[in-house]
Amino acid sequence: MLRTVRFLFINIVGGLLVLLGLVFIIIPGPSLLLLIPGLFILSYEYDVAKDWLKKCQNLLSVSARWLDAKIAMWKGRKH
Repeated sequence: MLRTVRFLFINIVGGLLVLLGLVFIIIPGPSLLLLIPGLFILSYEYDVAKDWLKKCQNLLSVSARWLDAKIAMWKGRKH
């Protein structure tokens, strides 16, 4: 019984968060704030969700480094 409740919780809540995150990619909204926790929850049951979560984390790291470099370059020009 407890296993079924856990399985349903993971699938319903994780799936809903991922679905809303994907919808908010198309329309303005907090897509990453929903997509990443949804993938995290789903990764307890599905290895595919774990793989996608790792890809999202890597892409966010690359994006953050790129943005940091652009900000540093912009600050360097201003002085």
